[in-house]
Parts: sequence; structure tokens; C-alpha cells
Amino acid sequence: MNKTKMRGAVALLAIVGAVAGAGAAHAADPAKPDLARAEEIVGGRCFLCHGAEGESSSPIFPRLAGQNAEYVAKQLADFQSGRRKSDTMQSQVQELTKGEMAALGAFFEAKKPAPHKPRDADLAGVGRYIFTKGNPYSGVAACSSCHGSKGYGTTQLPRLAGQHPLYIEEQLKQFNKRERTNDNAVMHAVASKLTELEARAVAEYIGALD
Repeated sequence: MNKTKMRGAVALLAIVGAVAGAGAAHAADPAKPDLARAEEIVGGRCFLCHGAEGESSSPIFPRLAGQNAEYVAKQLADFQSGRRKSDTMQSQVQELTKGEMAALGAFFEAKKPAPHKPRDADLAGVGRYIFTKGNPYSGVAACSSCHGSKGYGTTQLPRLAGQHPLYIEEQLKQFNKRERTNDNAVMHAVASKLTELEARAVAEYIGALD
């Protein structure tokens, strides 16, 4: 092979290698959430308890509208594995794939949560103090220190703003009794120090955040 042909062959191999590398890099990119599939799942099962727009059909079920996508996906995975206990939820999620869980998280995060006025403004005022400052006399940490000043949470921590007060109260009780079997380490330390009045007050305040 003469030098000209050799240089041409080397160049061709370089082009082929570059194309193959680009194809591999593209294949490694995570797929975008399939929102159409998520909507199908919501319409088939989730809406019965959580509503088609994530607003929930009852205060005993959490509002999912605006909830952080990664947090939703993690909770679904925990229900599926049994790390978080719920006979109802485990049966609902047992056949979901990781991609479907991620899509459901993205679906609900994109929904705009509706604001809700507090039922008791005085009680919500006590809750505001606990949420923003905690209780230095009993060692209760401020909720805002983890969940943010507006209660929006993070990718790993739930959005609390606008959540049903009754649902918040129930979760605090479960954390206190260690009946909530995931995410318990930090929350048990907080919930176990709250009085019944403080738990109800902070739940009332959280429900009115938007």
C-alpha cells in the first residue's frame, strides 16, 4: 500500500471511530421522561387517590402537584422494595419500571399546586414559628433548615408547601412511632420532640404555603 492510500485508510478509520464514539455517547444519555406514559399510568390508577392533577381526592392522601420529581421516584421505589410500608402502594407500584417512576415524578412536578388558606390563622401562626425557628426550649429543629424557607424541599427532600395538614400530621405521628419505615433517622428525632399542638400547628402552616 502506498503512502497516499495508507493516509486515506487511517483517515477513514478515524472518521468511523469518531462516528461510533458519538453513537455510543448518544446511547448512554438517559432517556427523557415519557410523560405520555406517565399520564396513562395516572389516568389508570393514581388519579383515584391523588387526583389527575396531583391535587388529591382526600386529605388522607398526599398532594403530589409540584412535588420534587426525584423524591417522588424514590418514594415509589421504596414502596416497591418494601422499604416504605404500604400494602396499597406496594400493590400499585410493583410492576413499575425505573423509567416509569422517573416519568411519574416529572409528571407531578410539572403540575402547579393550588394555594390553600389556613383554617385557623392563630394556629398557623404558632406553626410558622416552629417552621422557621423550631423550639429552642425542647430542641425541635426548624423545618426550614432542611425543607427551605418556602417549604419547597430539594431533589432528595419533599416539598411540604401546600400539603394537606392532616397528611402532614399523620406522617409526623408515623415518624414519631417509627411506623414510617423510610427516611426515619432524622425525622424521628424531630417528630418525637413535637407536642400534639406543635405538630398540628406546623401542619396548618405548611398547608397554607404556596
